Amino acid sequence: MIAKLPVMMALALLLNLGGSGYSMVAEECELCPVEMAGEEGTVEIEAGKYAVVAPVGRQVVTMIEQAPRLESLEGKTVAVVGGSFMARVTHPEIRRLILTNYPTAKVILLNEIGSAGAYPGPGISRRSKDDFQRNLREMGVDAVISGNGGCGLCTPKEAGSSIAAEYIAIPAVTIAGPGFVDQVHSTGVNNGIPVPRTATYPGPFAAHSREELLRNTREVLWPQIVDALTRPITEEEIAEHRKAVVDDVRGVVYTGNLNEVNRHFAEMRWSDGLPIIPPTQQRIEEFLRYTDLAWDDSVGVLPIAHRETLAWHVAANGVMAGCPPEFMPLLVAYTKVLADPSHRRSLGSTHGWIPYAWVNGPVARQLGFDAQSGMVSGPRNAALGRYINLAVMNLAGYYVKQDRMGSFGYPMSWTMAEDEEACLRIGWMPFHVQRGHDLNDSTVTGATALMWGNNLTPATPDAEDVKNLFAWDVVEKSQFGVGSGMPFTYRTIMITEHIAQDLARVYTSKESLENALMDTARRPVYERAFANYWASPGSAHDPSRHSFEQHYQRIMRQESGALTEAPPWFPNLPGAEKIHTVPVMRRGMTPILIAGDPDRNKVQTMPGGGNVTIRIDLPDNWDELMEELGYRPLESFYLEAETHGGTLRR
Repeated sequence: MIAKLPVMMALALLLNLGGSGYSMVAEECELCPVEMAGEEGTVEIEAGKYAVVAPVGRQVVTMIEQAPRLESLEGKTVAVVGGSFMARVTHPEIRRLILTNYPTAKVILLNEIGSAGAYPGPGISRRSKDDFQRNLREMGVDAVISGNGGCGLCTPKEAGSSIAAEYIAIPAVTIAGPGFVDQVHSTGVNNGIPVPRTATYPGPFAAHSREELLRNTREVLWPQIVDALTRPITEEEIAEHRKAVVDDVRGVVYTGNLNEVNRHFAEMRWSDGLPIIPPTQQRIEEFLRYTDLAWDDSVGVLPIAHRETLAWHVAANGVMAGCPPEFMPLLVAYTKVLADPSHRRSLGSTHGWIPYAWVNGPVARQLGFDAQSGMVSGPRNAALGRYINLAVMNLAGYYVKQDRMGSFGYPMSWTMAEDEEACLRIGWMPFHVQRGHDLNDSTVTGATALMWGNNLTPATPDAEDVKNLFAWDVVEKSQFGVGSGMPFTYRTIMITEHIAQDLARVYTSKESLENALMDTARRPVYERAFANYWASPGSAHDPSRHSFEQHYQRIMRQESGALTEAPPWFPNLPGAEKIHTVPVMRRGMTPILIAGDPDRNKVQTMPGGGNVTIRIDLPDNWDELMEELGYRPLESFYLEAETHGGTLRR
């Protein structure tokens, strides 16, 4: 038995550097044949196979036509910019090499001209980029050398100066370590540069001595820099980085059995390597029943690939993740989180930030999201977590080893729910109410984390002692290992109901607990300075130029160091009652959730990035749709503060 499908779906797919080609959609033909005719004829497909669609949107950035490369650097004005990863050593040496080999050239350094920073996405204006381009024009710059790319966040930043230069017809090259060259390429292509040129430094910048840095700049980087700025761009290079184009979002791109579809999606980098549910037109249409959005309504243009994500693409990834169709409103809300410009874009960092989410409101209870013991492992929670994993790839355009540069990889994303009934029992506001939503609104909050597990077990009912333990845990769980990163870290703190009850006897709201933690969670300046000096996330410090003592004094000045009482977990030693400390918390950066096993005395503190809360919009016929599936009406999951032990307190 056979099914018939349009021939024109055999469209040539070209992989970009990250393998993010595009595909489309059609009917599933498992048990019986389905006949589908196209204007250009039909093809026959065996029963038992799936006709599947693309899970990725179209990039909205148009490729520019790059200016010709230079014939020579002789007589040219070259800007050498960027300040990341030992640029203080490599860049002066590059300047010397330019002037030695091309005596009539002129070199302008970072402090004279500035830099563009990460290139802004479509519709976003950034003053640093505009100022940099104006300076390039006014100073008559003929070429830009930017670097050094040695981490997942600084590489796009340094590539941004090269992209800004190429947009005003100035040839550019970006210097990067071996693991970050692909990230320079994908960043450039995502922002409209057909051939982003690079020079590869042989190894980790900060781990090399000054002598090694100078030798590698002369012997390895310099020939590549000259070649990148002077060798003409070829059609072969353009084709190597070109992205695929799809004319029909809903057209079929591949047909095959379950194993073949999974293998194809893995090869195209449309899956995370785990088995997927084939995204057929029939399954996607079922998801679209649970939203008032039309299939071609835009949910957002998602960085970093600047892809136009339609409701169709959201549904396709929901199908692949194994979510039930009624999750569609949650999937749309989380996709809006990814599109929100205030969502911290730390997903490319070498430190391995993991995106995750939590759900508030009656929809979470109606759909069966777990807020208690083992919550992130619950089937419903895990399915939404799988969607996040796929959305980061297919909708936002982050690919491991290309744009997600975590040195040790990434655990699977997770989701959870807040136990709002427990909040009401002790008189604390659920998180979404703190954010200004009504108690019976439903929301999704997206955030990023640097760790999971390793939780605290307070073994005392005394609220003050528990608060002090919290503060110690907060200090220990700052950004990056030993707290060497930013001075103030976003953290999410989950508290089981048992511990929250003890705290609520003294701290009548989450806000009052946060204020007490801010006062107590202080770190000795010596520890902070030691971590930031010897484990600097960027360039290594040079003791001959900047001593530890000088760094200590800078931390005191820049991070509000003060002479305070020693933290309560310090020993009470004569003469050490007061020490120099710095704060580690800032108001509004620490969501506190009641969640997890209510019978356990547990606290989970997760350092990470910022968070965005989006309201879940339900279709007008939600109750009717849910009744068809056997769910109780949404209103039966509403809460009233008065019936759960008291009123909400701020």
